[in-house]
Amino acid sequence: MQTALDQTLTALADPTRRAILQRLSQGEARVTELAEPFAMSLNAVSKHIRVLERAQLVHRRQAGREHFLSFNPEPLDAATAWIEAQRAFWTARLDALDGLLRAEDAAAAGKPPSEPVQRRKKKGRRT
Repeated sequence: MQTALDQTLTALADPTRRAILQRLSQGEARVTELAEPFAMSLNAVSKHIRVLERAQLVHRRQAGREHFLSFNPEPLDAATAWIEAQRAFWTARLDALDGLLRAEDAAAAGKPPSEPVQRRKKKGRRT
């Protein structure tokens, strides 16, 4: 059984699904409108949309025979939080390793250890 994070990352792994989300970030669209730019059948696009729906990145609204889709950013917020936690963890681990290596180099050279290099935090871009 996949977790919500797994479903979000799986949905984002495909360029077609990312393009669909990019279009939906501009506003609600009909399924047929979303399928227009792709060189694939409506059925193939619908399969991509189902993956996005399982990940709860897309909500479907039906009006008569028309199906309208809208973007839901909440799963992206959860994925961003997980990625940022991983970044913080690994930055701390790498900084600690850097400090140990500098101390080891300094001890081998008979010098006092220098200050560890401070890594700059990268700013993420939200869509």
